[in-house]
Amino acid sequence: MITAITGTKGSRLRRVAAAGVTTGAMLATGALAAAPAQAATAPSIVAKGGYVMNNSTAKTLYTKAADTKRSTGSTTKIMTAKVVLAQSNLNLDKKVTIQKAYSDYVVANNASQAHLIVGDKVTVRQLLYGLMLPSGCDAAYALADTYGSGSTRAARVKSFIGKMNKAATDLGLRNTKFDSFDGIGNGNNYSTPRDLTKIASSAMKNSTFRTIVKTKKYTAKTITKTGSTRTMAAWTNTNGLLSSYSGTIGVKTGSGPEAKYCLVFAATRNGKTIIGTVLASTSIAQREADAKKLLNYGFATAG
Repeated sequence: MITAITGTKGSRLRRVAAAGVTTGAMLATGALAAAPAQAATAPSIVAKGGYVMNNSTAKTLYTKAADTKRSTGSTTKIMTAKVVLAQSNLNLDKKVTIQKAYSDYVVANNASQAHLIVGDKVTVRQLLYGLMLPSGCDAAYALADTYGSGSTRAARVKSFIGKMNKAATDLGLRNTKFDSFDGIGNGNNYSTPRDLTKIASSAMKNSTFRTIVKTKKYTAKTITKTGSTRTMAAWTNTNGLLSSYSGTIGVKTGSGPEAKYCLVFAATRNGKTIIGTVLASTSIAQREADAKKLLNYGFATAG
């Protein structure tokens, strides 16, 4: 026979029993477990497009209009360099004679230049530095003319741009099209933050490319028409992150009336490499501020 529990003592026992049931339920659901660390909040950037990934795993960490096609400005030159460095039996010490056409081109387009001197003999390695640091469109033209195929300069340039587009196709990129060797497009030169990041990630597998894009300053010594040595004015890398964001290892700036201000960036910290792109920001300072936000977020979420 079970006797009912009554009175004050009974009430107290019922309260203890209820508390035990509640505690057990909370433990079962994990309600008393330690609260998880607060997840990093995705940043707001001014650039119209952005993308970030873990370079080791290719895991996407951030997107903003990541697949929207936009003008890319001189970030196009990442692919220019990639195509050159992919040439079979490439001789980086091969000398290229600077043609008047290269000089006329940058003057006519008011383009960024490495200030190469007509008649000077410049090595391919030096042209790559002139391409990636001061963003020389004259250096880009020289490389396209040298590594395209054809009997005329126009044919060689067309051939080289074809190689750029094939490289994009080989990477599986569906939202990228090149119609120039330097980003001064003819109405059909575009990419996306995601695609540009993938191009840069692929280019960064090349040790020569990695060395060039992390260099802050470079001084080329060229050979003049008379055979003497010319020491060029130092080329300064247009990527300000190299001096303002610890761990930065590349890669390339871009700008233009349509492209606005672009930056493809990469940095390594604590063994992690984060790589990404911002397109159509509003100024040099703003594209760097956008990139820093995305790098910080990338490192916080890369795992």
